Amino acid sequence: MDKNYCGYISIIGKPNVGKSSILNTILDKKVSITSRKSQTTRNNILGIKTIKNKQMIFIDTPGMHIKSKKTMNKILNKSAESIIEDSDIIILVLQRLKIDMLDRQIIEKIKNFDKKIICVINKIDQIDNKNKLLPFIDEISNEYYFKDILLFSAKTKDGLENLISLISKNLPENNHIYDENFNIQKDNKFIFSELIREKIIRKLGDEIPYDTFVEIDKCEDKKDIYQIYATIYVNRNTQKQIVVGSGGNVLKNIGQEARSEIENLLNKKVFLKTWVKVKKNWNTNSGFIQSIGVGGSHESQ
Repeated sequence: MDKNYCGYISIIGKPNVGKSSILNTILDKKVSITSRKSQTTRNNILGIKTIKNKQMIFIDTPGMHIKSKKTMNKILNKSAESIIEDSDIIILVLQRLKIDMLDRQIIEKIKNFDKKIICVINKIDQIDNKNKLLPFIDEISNEYYFKDILLFSAKTKDGLENLISLISKNLPENNHIYDENFNIQKDNKFIFSELIREKIIRKLGDEIPYDTFVEIDKCEDKKDIYQIYATIYVNRNTQKQIVVGSGGNVLKNIGQEARSEIENLLNKKVFLKTWVKVKKNWNTNSGFIQSIGVGGSHESQ
């Protein structure tokens, strides 16, 4: 009888290096929100990929801010570190041709956990001449010990097969945690809130900091339509004005884009109603931050 292999794989790196995109590419579906702005992932998203006798359980962690004193970032760092401790394999994500001080701090941090570390250099589709990567690979391989160093592009899927193969080879011998008939319940409220928050981030760019969170007040799955009622919370009245926009046009656009994506997800017509409210200094209250699920875990099929 064939042996079974199963393990937890955490995806680690500084903000905005493409961790969420890598996870989405591996699982071939959208699990974690993606944006060109940093710190878009606030929760540990667990996705499962099973290939014959190999089961890979992926965890996408928030970007690590090693020395940040902000309340939000302290919670995110604690969340990321707890995930590393429970992992069998760590995927360290670097970006293109540069390793900076924060990258090095993260590497020094994860070295203490004595785990198998695979270094993934992401966004290689943005490099015109791949030969430019050779000195960079030599530099990091001489400075640090990694199980392997792989080139990857979440956009073009270049390196995807090599990455999945390498992870499979390094899984520990374990029984599968999830069998093929196991149905993981989707946390629809979490998914909906993240999709709406993604549209806010993409729409407003640098106009508004990451002082927003989205709470799904109510969901109703009716015969011909799925109804969602959501509240977008911000820190200040000026931020509320930005999110709402002139004559409500920004909020309307955010709602239209989010509704369209949710309809594709549910394969059903969706009614989405959104409000914007001010909750001052919510992101400095650690108890409140954790009460809304920041740093929590959510499972995906």
